[in-house]
Amino acid sequence: MTLNSRTPVAIIGSGNIGTDLMIKVLRSAGPLEMAAMVGIDAHSDGLARARRMGVATSAEGIGGLIGLPCFKDIRIVFDATSAGAHGHHDAALQAHGVQVIDLTPAAIGPYVVPVVNLEKHLDAPNVNMVTCGGQATIPIVRAVSRVAPVRYAEIVASIASRSAGPGTRANIDEFTETTSRAIVEVGGADHGKAIIVLNPAEPPLMMRDTVYCLTELDADQEAVEASVSRMVADVSAYVPGYRLKQRVQFERIDGERRLNVPGLGLVQGLKVTVFLEVEGAAHYLPAYSGNLDIMTSAALATAERMAARRPSGARAA
Repeated sequence: MTLNSRTPVAIIGSGNIGTDLMIKVLRSAGPLEMAAMVGIDAHSDGLARARRMGVATSAEGIGGLIGLPCFKDIRIVFDATSAGAHGHHDAALQAHGVQVIDLTPAAIGPYVVPVVNLEKHLDAPNVNMVTCGGQATIPIVRAVSRVAPVRYAEIVASIASRSAGPGTRANIDEFTETTSRAIVEVGGADHGKAIIVLNPAEPPLMMRDTVYCLTELDADQEAVEASVSRMVADVSAYVPGYRLKQRVQFERIDGERRLNVPGLGLVQGLKVTVFLEVEGAAHYLPAYSGNLDIMTSAALATAERMAARRPSGARAA
């Protein structure tokens, strides 16, 4: 693939996520060309690295991006800022027909988890990458729900405190709300709940995720386990550090042992428990920052598929 046939992309946000994503785009031999990175801190490490790597930069945010000479060629923009800022960024970019991949919890566009529903939303003007916990766990909920109905799903995402930057900490409420909704809308559960834990342990621990699904008592356990294994393999194709920590666990909840689930009351069923670990690729941040790596890897996979679908010279209609 020649450089001229590649799709120019830009990143808004020069923090941890934006910088890791930039390095992934630059390292990839896929259909994307890293055209610009913008932020609001002229002294940020992300902008400094971008300049050293020959990427156009601006410290004037979205206005600075639109003012860059290369903006006329940019077809896809990643927003790695905050939920509060994303609405303004999206409105400015939609006016120019630029497709937006949202790595904040703003959720203006449809939720996208590449292995679950990307093909349905390739032409959407704005897609939302849910959250790090959502990218890690929603595939598992979907893996269970495609072979057995899931009445309730709960996920617990545990990440190292040192991998949670100011953007993550400022969006904790949005994280739980966005992930909970996506468990239902994308994962296929009837009801969903999300919890995030910032683990202060030293040395920092890798991202760990626990997924609980409550399905029918007579669900086929072998089919559920096989579906989960296939899904883990699918995710690890673009997030190599994504893996099961142990075999899928099953527990019958019936009789007097029924669970009292908020909003559902006393319920019975087969409890499916899946334990995951996500190790980062350490392109920019330490390997324990799997929570950031899975977001940037999912965003990269999404953009590459979008670019492959659209002629390199065409912006959105």
